[in-house]
Amino acid sequence: MTDLHFTKSSNISAPVESLRDWHFRPGAFGRLNPPWEKARVLSEPGPLVDGFRAVIEVTAGPIKQLWTADHEITGDGFIDRQISGPFARWEHHHQFQATGPKTSRLTDSITFRLPLGAPGRLFGESFVRKKLERMFDYRHAVTGADLARAARNPPPQSLRVLVTGASGMLGRPLCAYLETQGHEVHRVTRRVTGPDEIAWDPEAGTFDLPAGAAYDAAIHLAGENVADARWSPEKKRRILESRRLGTRLFARTLAAMERPPTVLVSASGSGIYPHDGEIHDESSEVGDHYLSQVCRVWEEETAPAKEAGIRVVLARIGVVLSPTGGALQKMLPVFLAGAGGPIGSGKQRLSWIAMDDVLDLLHRATFETSWEGPVNLTAPEPITNRDFASTLARVLHRPSLITAPAAAIKTIFGEMADETLLADLAVVPRRLFSLGYSFRFPDLDSALRHLLGRPLS
Repeated sequence: MTDLHFTKSSNISAPVESLRDWHFRPGAFGRLNPPWEKARVLSEPGPLVDGFRAVIEVTAGPIKQLWTADHEITGDGFIDRQISGPFARWEHHHQFQATGPKTSRLTDSITFRLPLGAPGRLFGESFVRKKLERMFDYRHAVTGADLARAARNPPPQSLRVLVTGASGMLGRPLCAYLETQGHEVHRVTRRVTGPDEIAWDPEAGTFDLPAGAAYDAAIHLAGENVADARWSPEKKRRILESRRLGTRLFARTLAAMERPPTVLVSASGSGIYPHDGEIHDESSEVGDHYLSQVCRVWEEETAPAKEAGIRVVLARIGVVLSPTGGALQKMLPVFLAGAGGPIGSGKQRLSWIAMDDVLDLLHRATFETSWEGPVNLTAPEPITNRDFASTLARVLHRPSLITAPAAAIKTIFGEMADETLLADLAVVPRRLFSLGYSFRFPDLDSALRHLLGRPLS
């Protein structure tokens, strides 16, 4: 049976040693796996070594399949070979070549064979090639951009970072990002499954921090999902108390440590500002609606850390765009079906931010000593709901004609609709402008094309 071949090469603005090290670190697979691909690592990846075996669960529609691959270290990179999985044969050579003192070339060369012989090749080759092109365009873009950021704004040292909410939509990619940037990540979780995880229970007030432990930075993301269900009184209580109790326990524990971390980056939300039709920056007053009060409590509970001399960054995060969760994940099936469009009048503004910018900003906040207090993590310009819908539809090559009436949205979602889907919230990142941050994705079109693997055609 004839083998098939695929190759993708890109020039990288980083020394070959940096390119190699980036790929050999624990978070590399998580960072490289495109967010539209449903793949879950079952054998927790550590630093890549000769003979390393990876077991990955791949989901395509209702079908789940295990992919097992062994790794071989080579002089110019490494090879992963499928032991069992969806292909009749798969051999992937990752090659890193120096092209200058501060530049290199990344090449992914794949030899593969489809199952079912000639019929499999006849009906599957075009599909697989398009899938590989989409995937490796994303992977090379991420690799190049991450290494360029590391070269432009390197942390002064490798950090030991404590992270809550590490299994969430934002926490999982953040941990992978921190690891590929050379940091050691310790995940705080309710259910410990790995050696670098630490158990806690905010409701019970327990936190099993190892005696004598020392960390350079702490990032607090944990909290009840705001938009996964209609807001009943019990749901609202859980949203508020998860942030009050979790932040209180985390901040007090850090403050009481013999050697506290130098910084606490604590998540908050852009929903802290009023829905009054004005444009808000970090100097604006707090609103008086439910989510603004949740954010106010969330931020106030970091006080023990600040009083202990820990630098506290309050990351007021906008709507994070990712197909793995949140608003975009919920919109995609509707828009892909051609039934998407604006909600209500469509005039209400949305303060969004691309996932990669959030990751970079949370990382920068751990070592940029001038970053302190409230910092809005939103794209440079808010966008109306109507423009968001038309941009998403254009990227997906779908129409954007069906309007969801405000009355129907209120009937379905209740109070949550007024504070999320129908809220007019225009937030700008004034502090990031003054700090000179350069956005990877300042406009919605480029952000969505990257996140969804939909380049201009």
